[in-house]
Amino acid sequence: MPKMKAHKGLKKRVKLSAKGKVRYNRSGAGHLMSHKDGNRRRRMRGLDALDNPKLAAKIRWFLSA
Repeated sequence: MPKMKAHKGLKKRVKLSAKGKVRYNRSGAGHLMSHKDGNRRRRMRGLDALDNPKLAAKIRWFLSA
């Protein structure tokens, strides 16, 4: 039986931290930033950790295959 392949689309959108947390980019930070206030733009910077444990486990499974 062939090996399972990792989900390439998901691999491009999320990263796993060293402790195994799922990290992702928040939506809405691509363009049209001029009307958004500074606090909102600052919150969109960097990666956010996924806090749903069931979804995080499923994502880890997709990436480990």
